[in-house]
Amino acid sequence: MALRPEHKSRTRTFAHPGRYNPVRVNCLTSNAGKHIRLYLEPGICLYDGLVKPLATMGISSASTTVFGGYFSSLDYCVAPPDPKGEAVIAYSAPINAGQTYMIFGNATLGESSDGIPMVHCHATIRTKDGFIKGGHIITESAIVADRPISVLVTSIDDFMIKQTFDQETNIQLFQPTQRDHYV
Repeated sequence: MALRPEHKSRTRTFAHPGRYNPVRVNCLTSNAGKHIRLYLEPGICLYDGLVKPLATMGISSASTTVFGGYFSSLDYCVAPPDPKGEAVIAYSAPINAGQTYMIFGNATLGESSDGIPMVHCHATIRTKDGFIKGGHIITESAIVADRPISVLVTSIDDFMIKQTFDQETNIQLFQPTQRDHYV
């Protein structure tokens, strides 16, 4: 099978604006954690539905899987190239999807650079008109519709997820960070 001419060229690469860091993936291992089945309750936003019950369990860092469910309203953004050239990408303005069905999503719970809980969520959604969309979910404005939504939570107990400035990408990123003590 012959490749089309546009496929014979080199794969597209991204050159970040900051100082090159040869460590592409920062990782830590947690030897302790809990698996929890959580239900997002109708009428609350995705942010509160994750942060509040997990905080009562002493969980401040976690990886979650949202198995799908209806939202009465939901906003999301995409990450096109940064028009200012300060980074490779920049989030778009929020896009209102209205009533949606979240087909599948992953959300990470951590701490913002200001020290407050932060939820970073990417998901695939189906709009009321049947279009499939995806992107970064604005968790504070994603309101659960009339039925609870199931979420699998895996707590991260031996380290924390914290938003920090990344010099290479020139943006704030979630990074694993050692805890001063174990939870």
